[in-house]
Amino acid sequence: MSPLGLPRAHHRSTDSTNERAKALVRAGAPHGTLVTADEQTAGRGRQGRAWTAPPRAAVLMSLVLRDVYALLPLAAAVAVCEATEEVAPVSARVKWPNDVWVEGRKLAGILIEGRPQEGWAVLGIGLNVATTEFPDELRGIATSLAIEAPARELRGCGAVVEAIVASLERWLAAEASEMLEAWRARDALLGSEVAWADGAGRSAGIDDAGALLVDTPGGRVALDAGEVHLQRA
Repeated sequence: MSPLGLPRAHHRSTDSTNERAKALVRAGAPHGTLVTADEQTAGRGRQGRAWTAPPRAAVLMSLVLRDVYALLPLAAAVAVCEATEEVAPVSARVKWPNDVWVEGRKLAGILIEGRPQEGWAVLGIGLNVATTEFPDELRGIATSLAIEAPARELRGCGAVVEAIVASLERWLAAEASEMLEAWRARDALLGSEVAWADGAGRSAGIDDAGALLVDTPGGRVALDAGEVHLQRA
């Protein structure tokens, strides 16, 4: 299997690195192909949310994966947390299923798209590096490495991409039990009150398939990431 990060296509500006990566999949791009950009004009997050960042202020990357790890969303979050801590003096945690938080605010998001039945996925990662100002609707809930780390210790987007790719190599090859243990150690919601459209309760971690366990007045339920829009209660 080809290593992650090669070949690489970089764009000064593009609509979405995930869209460019999916186009490369259709053209036969190999496992590990990396798409990066300085700027996106139509970046997306989970559940259709927009992802915006000033030019050259964020990691904007997508990887073509033709060997799809069963717990990819969880492994990707662990890898991004680990890489973040390698390049900046911060403590990163995961808001289920795979948002990366620092000090209770969102630093990075992950969007996975693909066709498992055809054996491929595109792993998209956006991570705020040099952003210091956010739109009104994101102030107080988003952060960046520039905000969280002293400037003299901050590394650039290229170094963060390299760290993420190296960390992904490790975690996508790890045993599921090891990866789940690492994810649980970074669980930002454990013990917190959470709510969704059909209920509310106290987060009780994840099961071995990656579903969120929530203790409710009616008993413990398991939530699938594709089915709920989760909020802290």
